[in-house]
Amino acid sequence: MRAGFIIPVYNHGSTLKDVLASVLQYRLPVIIVDDGNDSANATLIDEAAQSFSSSGLVYVVRRPKNGGKGLAMRDGVLYALSLSLTHAFQVDADGQHDISACGTFLNAAESEPEALISGIPVYDESVPLKRKRGRKISTAWVHVATLDKNISDALCGFRIYPLAAYKKVLDSHAFIDSRMGYDADILVHLKWEGVAIRELPVRVSYPKDGVSNFRMVGDNIRISLMFARLTLGMIVRLPLFALRAIRRRTGKSNG
Repeated sequence: MRAGFIIPVYNHGSTLKDVLASVLQYRLPVIIVDDGNDSANATLIDEAAQSFSSSGLVYVVRRPKNGGKGLAMRDGVLYALSLSLTHAFQVDADGQHDISACGTFLNAAESEPEALISGIPVYDESVPLKRKRGRKISTAWVHVATLDKNISDALCGFRIYPLAAYKKVLDSHAFIDSRMGYDADILVHLKWEGVAIRELPVRVSYPKDGVSNFRMVGDNIRISLMFARLTLGMIVRLPLFALRAIRRRTGKSNG
């Protein structure tokens, strides 16, 4: 397994340096994706990358304009593939996730290299109740779109992707939401491809002065339309799901 980190950055230049320092302790390549930031945040990204340039592990990919987390991750994944990486560890730049959990996630990916290793948020008292309730609703829709009620959280931005499966989704020309629905959308598409999902806990905190890119009205409408699309996609794929279930049962019977 050749893993590396991908950190999409938009409006979180001020927290990037601390996140970068934390992930570099694992001595893996780190791909920072500047998702069309303003000049102030772009400068902070450059300063953070330059601070650790001696490691030889930091790469900066720049997008000319903001396209959202989904497009930033796509560009990061393509760059990771150009480095011959097999797995991409997605970490948000806002510093909300406990980076000390990375070791456990990497060990899990080593054990199950074809699986998506996805985080289950363990919140402290700082979590906004609206966010927590909203995540439950989104995850319930993912249960519908995947027919898998074992998925605990579909929105966590702390996960390791097997890049062969991710590239297969990209090559299929599937539409993946480019903004706040991205984490749920790519998870559903990988599940449709037959990728196993293993979940592990990660502590999450919400700083009082944290910057949120969530647009209450626009993003909620976009996410609702995304789940409608995914539900239709699930209905179209029902024969495939049935065939897979038959094959699993047949395999167990033969075993």
